[in-house]
Amino acid sequence: MTLPNFEENLQKYARLIAEIGVGTKKGHTVALNISVDQAPLARLITKEAYALGASEVILMWADEEINREFLLHADEDRIENVANWKLTLQDEIIERGASRISVVSSDPAALAGVDSKRIATLQTAMGKAMMPTRIATQSNQLSWTVVAAASAGWAKKVFPELSEENAVDELWNQIFKTTRIYEEDPVAAWFAHDKKLQEKAEELNREQFDALHYTAEGTDIIFGLPKNHHWEGAGSTNARGEVFMANMPTEEVFTAPDANRVDGVVSSTRPLSYAGTIIDGMKFTFKNGRVVDFSAEVGEEVLAQLLDTDEGARHLGEIALVPDPSPISQSGITFFNTLFDENASNHVALGSAYAFSLEGGVDMSEEELKQAGLNRSNVHVDFMIGSDKMNIDGIRTDGTRVPVFRNGDWA
Repeated sequence: MTLPNFEENLQKYARLIAEIGVGTKKGHTVALNISVDQAPLARLITKEAYALGASEVILMWADEEINREFLLHADEDRIENVANWKLTLQDEIIERGASRISVVSSDPAALAGVDSKRIATLQTAMGKAMMPTRIATQSNQLSWTVVAAASAGWAKKVFPELSEENAVDELWNQIFKTTRIYEEDPVAAWFAHDKKLQEKAEELNREQFDALHYTAEGTDIIFGLPKNHHWEGAGSTNARGEVFMANMPTEEVFTAPDANRVDGVVSSTRPLSYAGTIIDGMKFTFKNGRVVDFSAEVGEEVLAQLLDTDEGARHLGEIALVPDPSPISQSGITFFNTLFDENASNHVALGSAYAFSLEGGVDMSEEELKQAGLNRSNVHVDFMIGSDKMNIDGIRTDGTRVPVFRNGDWA
């Protein structure tokens, strides 16, 4: 590692994750999911969490090479059925109201060449088994954050022209830059950024558009919006009234569409890394909220299996607005990682909606949310649709239109 002041910045990053990412306080349980090759960061996050008063840090290691071997060789019934100990751990995390930290660092193509049906089987099994955690997370019962760490496999995908060491250095540089670690006071910088995004979300909440109409090359689609929908910026608030940042970095404001009122055609503008494979050149046709036709230039078979996960996988659970002048977009880098690429572009998500995207939604049952127009599913997969050519109009209930985006930026 030759990046200047790397150890100092990594410690600042760990502190930011524990303090701002999940708002660790005295008595909290922290659940950390991280790859084994990121052990130095795991130790720093653990240290910072305890320094902030955490009662315990539950560590859950991941290893993409071992996961690949499992998918290549494990008996089919082991892939189809999630082990009971994983379910018990999930229940324990929810019961303790744990703050969940997920550190993503995988090679975007880690599962290239693995039978896509076995991947889909595991994704479906895990999606069903982890539904209680998904519900708790999407209703903000728990604090949670998704952050990144640089690995050799991921770095070489993003910067193939660099040596492995230099690629890892540059990826860490981008992570530190986009999470404001280079700012004199990263914590203050995050509060200022959150304030800016929340102000934009409040403008949209006051409007309460009935629908949004997106147009760009390959895209002409209307997203209906539920009555009393709620736009959210960077910061969220959990059931205990504590603030956390669900994604670091983030440049978006987002809400849920009406799962039954999406009509038109939409095309992806960036590749999607999903389940260890790359999907690119996607195009979808929606009618009455449902995907009725689709294609992909790369990874179409994997996309088809994603859409067949359950009925909700063919409907949308999120629409997010990100101006093209955002720092991640202007970097010109394709990260092959949704955490970053979704913050360079307007995006939508196939699958489940967040309960907090509806006023009072966190207190509703799954059936009540569905009746209100919020999609329910075992999956939530974002894909990018924005560009500097995209225009968006807000449509009021009386049919009048208000410019929201012009040429990829706020109007």
